[in-house]
Amino acid sequence: MKLRIRYDETVQTLNLDEKATEQLWVSLSLESKGLSNSEKEQKIQEAFDIQYNHPEYNSWHKFDRHRGYSKAQSSVDDDEDDNEASEPLMREVADDRIFRKDELDRAETESYEVTCGWICKVLVKKPEWADAFIAVRMDGEPIREYAVQIGADENNITQKLNRAKKKLAEAYNPGEV
Repeated sequence: MKLRIRYDETVQTLNLDEKATEQLWVSLSLESKGLSNSEKEQKIQEAFDIQYNHPEYNSWHKFDRHRGYSKAQSSVDDDEDDNEASEPLMREVADDRIFRKDELDRAETESYEVTCGWICKVLVKKPEWADAFIAVRMDGEPIREYAVQIGADENNITQKLNRAKKKLAEAYNPGEV
């Protein structure tokens, strides 16, 4: 029997002997009595096409064949458990920020500190403006909560924020920050 198997974009043909044909008949769970060899071969090919040669299986195989298997392998010592805790390599992941989390956090903290320093330098004569601007505009604290925290009126805080914004806009020079 000649069995046609679709692999990727090509079709390959396998020549099966009588014993392999009979084993394939059993493994595909086909049942019919009184069929000629050509009818049997046709039924085997149809069943094989339905189970393995259909495009959905090939698409799944193409996209998911490597899922869950990383090239990075952990070393398993004799005194360790058999639990493998391998991590994917940096080139295997779509977003490599997870490997640079500490570096990115440090850069963000440094940027925040530089910005707060610049705000305090520009608003050196009005530290309450600087504190309000940093707390509300940069840290995202609601005006009402900040006003309650320092014991001031909400309108007063809003005015301080507007004045601070105007003063910072006048002093802003993109090359300086």
